[in-house]
Amino acid sequence: MAVAVAQAGGFGFLAAGTDVRGLKAELRKARDLVQRTPIKGSDPDVLPIGVGFNNWGVDLTTALEAMKEQIPAAVWFFAPKRNKDLIEWTSKIRVSSSGRTKVWIQIGTVADAIEVAKTCSPDVLVVQGADAGGHGLVQGAGIVSLLPEVADALKEAEMGSIPLIAAGGIVEGRGTAACLALGASGVVMGTRFLASKEANIAKGYQDDVLRTRDGGLSTARTNVYDTLRGTTGWPGRYNGRGILNQSFWDAHNGKSTDENKRLYNEALQKGDEGWGEDGRLTAYAGSGVGLVKEVKSAHEIIEEVRGNALEVMSKISKAGSKL
Repeated sequence: MAVAVAQAGGFGFLAAGTDVRGLKAELRKARDLVQRTPIKGSDPDVLPIGVGFNNWGVDLTTALEAMKEQIPAAVWFFAPKRNKDLIEWTSKIRVSSSGRTKVWIQIGTVADAIEVAKTCSPDVLVVQGADAGGHGLVQGAGIVSLLPEVADALKEAEMGSIPLIAAGGIVEGRGTAACLALGASGVVMGTRFLASKEANIAKGYQDDVLRTRDGGLSTARTNVYDTLRGTTGWPGRYNGRGILNQSFWDAHNGKSTDENKRLYNEALQKGDEGWGEDGRLTAYAGSGVGLVKEVKSAHEIIEEVRGNALEVMSKISKAGSKL
């Protein structure tokens, strides 16, 4: 997926998360793919993709060792136990890669943006709004208000040159154009690529994404899915947005955690049938999921989003000339 996105002109990331045991092998696979189809303009000594970490659960030394053989073009830091933990991560990544690996840091508040900008001088700030799927802050603003406030605050603090990438609820060209108008240099799309041909997820998960509509009502931020999956190490500021299913409603209506876990584990044995509105398995997705209606290749998705965004911006420009 990451290489396919890069080959289509985007910037793809491998999601290492908190488990880097297989990262070295994944980076080797990515290198093999890049060698078969080289990406124009890329540094041959740097792998033209990034690696994302959930910093609260990763050992820095292990992560650095995994990236020693194949140096990624960027790393994406997210959800440290404390923001100051990122200072060491940023410094050691830059030293180990001789500055070739760019540092992206994800934030979800104005205060966090200012703090990490001052202490880490990231190459990119990913600004995540509350509509994002998967994990994010329990309390936060939508991207429409968050991104311009972050941009203004950084400018006032004389750090306005840091590129901002918008995340959260963006799945197509109109959302992309809106974020560019708000001051973003680009956008992150996660939920849209769950419905890509390259997505390495179960068909049941993908089908759940495709059937879901009205994402503001059919998804919610909750700790229920982490509890059932056993991924409970997240700092208290974070929870996950996923598609509502029977596991969620049973927890909401008072079913005991032990019983809900038992039923969840039974659903794991059902394969693809374990997902769905009446299913129990977790399908993390953002509130823009209702706009995702078709499986396409990563290349097709990027071309479609790019083309639609340019069309929208052209219409806005023409409308503005008439004011």
